[in-house]
Amino acid sequence: MLLLHAAAMDTLRSDPMNGRKQDIEPEIDLVEEDDESSLPEIEEETLLDLDGDAPAGTLKAGRAAIVRDAKHAPPSPGVYRMFDAQDEVLYVGKAKNIQKRVTAYARATGHDSRIVRMIAATSRIEFISTRTETEALLLEANLIKRLRPRFNVLMRDDKSFPYIVITSDHPAPQIIKHRGARSRPGDYYGPFASVWAVNRTITALQRAFLIRSCSDAVYESRTRPCLLHQIKRCSAPCTGEISLTDYAELVREGRAFLSGKSRAVKEQLAGDMEKASGDLDFERAAIYRDRLSALSVVQSQQGVNPRTVDEADVFAIHHAGGFNCVQVFFFRTGQNWGNRAYFPKADRSLLPAEVLSSFLAQFYDDKPCPRSILISEDIVERELLEQALTTKSGHRIEVSAPKRGEKKDLIDHALANAREALARKMAETSSQQILLKSLADTFHLPRIPNRIEVYDNSHIQGSNAVGAMIVAGPEGFRKNQYRKFNIKSDDLTPGDDYGMMREVLERRFKRLLTENPRPPEPNGVLSATVRKIGEAARAIAGEEESPWPDLVLIDGGQGQLKAARETLTALGIPDMPLVAVAKGIDRDAGRETFFSPDREPFRLPPRDPLLYYIERMRDEAHRFAIGAHRQRRSKDIRESGLQEIPGIGPTRKRALLHHFGTLKAIESASLADLEKVPGISGDTARKIYDFFHERAPS
Repeated sequence: MLLLHAAAMDTLRSDPMNGRKQDIEPEIDLVEEDDESSLPEIEEETLLDLDGDAPAGTLKAGRAAIVRDAKHAPPSPGVYRMFDAQDEVLYVGKAKNIQKRVTAYARATGHDSRIVRMIAATSRIEFISTRTETEALLLEANLIKRLRPRFNVLMRDDKSFPYIVITSDHPAPQIIKHRGARSRPGDYYGPFASVWAVNRTITALQRAFLIRSCSDAVYESRTRPCLLHQIKRCSAPCTGEISLTDYAELVREGRAFLSGKSRAVKEQLAGDMEKASGDLDFERAAIYRDRLSALSVVQSQQGVNPRTVDEADVFAIHHAGGFNCVQVFFFRTGQNWGNRAYFPKADRSLLPAEVLSSFLAQFYDDKPCPRSILISEDIVERELLEQALTTKSGHRIEVSAPKRGEKKDLIDHALANAREALARKMAETSSQQILLKSLADTFHLPRIPNRIEVYDNSHIQGSNAVGAMIVAGPEGFRKNQYRKFNIKSDDLTPGDDYGMMREVLERRFKRLLTENPRPPEPNGVLSATVRKIGEAARAIAGEEESPWPDLVLIDGGQGQLKAARETLTALGIPDMPLVAVAKGIDRDAGRETFFSPDREPFRLPPRDPLLYYIERMRDEAHRFAIGAHRQRRSKDIRESGLQEIPGIGPTRKRALLHHFGTLKAIESASLADLEKVPGISGDTARKIYDFFHERAPS
């Protein structure tokens, strides 16, 4: 937790920019931080030459704004934010001496082109003082991630990492995968690089230790062992197939294995197997044999398992063709829990060490930090980063760039993976660009699309209707930007697909018009020229992409297209590129018909790569829509048994389901148990109990 001055905290609270959503990708600082003590003072005639009458957006006006606000900058550690004329954050930076650092931007010379562009766009600067430079580093990382400044380059992936949890709030602990806040009591093991790695490991651990994975509600309602017990992946403590004492021993072994004591656990199992064989209890010996085999599978899937590294994250960066890939390996309790590749979008002129330095501070902004961090490039602010992460974690953190030994071998292994991942990414990007260019040519788009939105609906005879939007672009599917829409209109006829499409598009684009008004575009030949210049400028400056789609794809035919066009025209967006994709005869893939305004329907050749690409986007939208519909339907089915009870509204339904977990548990609950639910009175509990239990006539 950062301890800021009261004035600094007031600034944070009052700043409307801090209210932005938190699901934003972290960013990499573009501006190289100088040592403020070595910055030359600005000459007096330079300051006099700067006046406030220069046109906005010019270098002279930007320097004048910086000089004006620099007079009020504190000569202490802290963070500064540079804003443009539209009050959007351009850049967030930290400094040991804010006044000297900000004043340096007003120098007439010594800046590269990207800093010159940033200075020219600046209209004002705000400051936040901190007690130390360490606090400034942590606050800078937090603000960059939250505010997404234009001159702080985006990192494309910021999903939280999954963990394995063995719970401790139940007599028969449960093994589950977990992502997010550590709210449930238990032992957490990880991080793992992917959910796939967690699922694979849990499956193997179930075979080795027979720990249950069912929910507590299911556990309480079992009357006979489930299928997992039959396939030897659970010891079934729910029905007493194993005593709680013996089950606790299995859990202890599982915790020991995940804590790094795998050799001791395997030796104990091997000894038990030999003892069972000596006693001629071959059935029991076979159980120990299978458990040993399962543990061997876990360790063989982990790949590299270092002997001298117990807990560390390994970072290696590879730079090629102006692009960067940061490969991260996670080692906990001497075991390799997987790796993940990141592709930060940094300026081509930045050195790998500069990119990695900015990456590290923001990577750990919302993630737990191990005691050791191994990096492939030595960074300038290594000691400052160590102090900041130590302060944040509450224990000593060591950041090092090993040059020999097993740790260097881990770096080399990560570097090889980074090199291969970047090569694959560049090849995929090249193929994607070819497809997008073909898409623009085929549908006569004004430019190669950077953002494609695909819409679909899902329902069963109008019930639990859900609309879905997926987003695709040059990097593939952008799942963090998917949206689902619960159809709310009471005027719709059940099953009216056209009405559902109108509601979804109206809600989506009304909000877009409110939050991000569409910039006007010139007409004619000038439009293309201005557009190209604007796109080039945004690419150079590292601006975030526009939230407006370059193409809207709709799953449907001429009717859906007409409904979509009428909706967008009514909203004042008649020129939005629209294409409807109708399924082929007998719903055969490869025989789709395409509809677009002012053009006759047409088909693409059956083996055209562009057709496969559009089918993939259409199928992804269909998958997402069906998934959202099933979630809503299952919730409706789960609560339907309570709908007919008088006096039970949504709040009490939620309280009952939260307390008991399932409808079946509510049905079998006693009157005394029902009265314990928050918000359920004695009379209401009696109504619920009577509804599920026939009372004998008095």
